[in-house]
Amino acid sequence: MQDYDLVVIGAGPGGYVAAIRAAQLGLKVACVDAHPAPGGTCLRVGCIPSKALLESSHQFAALENRLKQRGILVTDVALDLNKMMSHKDRVVRALTGGVKSLFKKNGIDLHVGRGRLDGAGRVVVGDGQATLAAKSIILATGSRPASLPGIAIDHQFVLDSTDAIALASVPEHLVVVGAGYIGLELGTVWRRLGSQVTIIESLQRILPGTDCGTADLAQKLFTRQGLSFVLGERVTQVTVDQADCVVHVEGGDPVSGDRVLMAVGRRPHTEGLGLDTAGISLNQAGCIPVNDRFETAATGVYAVGDVIGGAMLAHKAEAEAVSCVEMIVQGTPADDLPLIPSVAYTDPEIACVGSTEEDLQSRDVPYRVGVFPWIANGRARSQGTLDGEAKILAHRESDQILGVHLVGPQAGELIAEAVVAMQLKATSRDLAHSCYPHPTLSEVLKEAALAVHNQALHI
Repeated sequence: MQDYDLVVIGAGPGGYVAAIRAAQLGLKVACVDAHPAPGGTCLRVGCIPSKALLESSHQFAALENRLKQRGILVTDVALDLNKMMSHKDRVVRALTGGVKSLFKKNGIDLHVGRGRLDGAGRVVVGDGQATLAAKSIILATGSRPASLPGIAIDHQFVLDSTDAIALASVPEHLVVVGAGYIGLELGTVWRRLGSQVTIIESLQRILPGTDCGTADLAQKLFTRQGLSFVLGERVTQVTVDQADCVVHVEGGDPVSGDRVLMAVGRRPHTEGLGLDTAGISLNQAGCIPVNDRFETAATGVYAVGDVIGGAMLAHKAEAEAVSCVEMIVQGTPADDLPLIPSVAYTDPEIACVGSTEEDLQSRDVPYRVGVFPWIANGRARSQGTLDGEAKILAHRESDQILGVHLVGPQAGELIAEAVVAMQLKATSRDLAHSCYPHPTLSEVLKEAALAVHNQALHI
């Protein structure tokens, strides 16, 4: 039996950040994960490798189509998919190795094996190769890809997101089920590399949960790029005959392709955690219930990240992990969690934080809208990235910023400014009266803030 102050089950963004913060605060910490390379889904098979492929495919598309507009002529452009995948793998190895180094630097013990509770206060590693005792335990086991009822993912023809970032060849026709961030990002990768891509969504719109106007604009831009959309159709079955995959939809024509990507969301990874030994039951959504201190039903057992539901995003898990650990050590309730932005790393990027127009309307919140198009921004014009717009929603009376929605180049970077502004309860006038460097893409935020009061200068 090995004794610790804290044992974290799961070494993804929530788990490894919790372990590091706890070690910084003086706790003796162990982290347990089934995979020898820490980092979880995000670093190994999610956020990081998909962004490596998005960037590589973006550069490939630029060589094929865009540079000639600038007088740069490149001939005989060819794709070496194996080298592209090798680059992705090198990025992953570097970052997972970095987490291992951080564990060593902070004196954190990494136990490789699936961790499970053996009652409150005890964690068994693997098949019993180690038993750890701890005053506190944090469950941070993340999530795994979901599918639809009756549709099995065979990892050869019917794929999940992990399969879709490791294909050995470019599909002739990739059918994507789900028009959320994952489906759009991976559909974009393979379209750039030569696939015909059809995206099927049961709703009448893409990007469920985002601002409708933002989603409508994004769909128009993606359609122009060659993505095809089938909206308002519920997938009922996928049949595979040799290399021919047929996606059947309720009340519509089937869609055929040689690969099908199921991108219908993720579900909490709770299997084999031994929750019953500690008296913990899942809620109806399959998540581990916690209170506002991240406490589960078992004394001394906490949970953070995807496993407790909400937005299944790495940065949300990290924020919850830090808050949870500081609450454990300091004994005070966690502060209000920060606002959680979301980003789709497509081209153009889509980034959002705060309320949508539909949300404000449903709650009868009075608001103003300021919109500014990228085409009127000098830096965007000079680099040829003209598609998209910035939208700011501000309270009609107080002028406090309630939501920011961006479609455009580097939107994922620019949204951080909006997050900080909203966290500090800034008004649209605060942004409008700030001096922004020129020429920069960030000026779209200043102009959108001016537009809230019909004062935009460059349109």
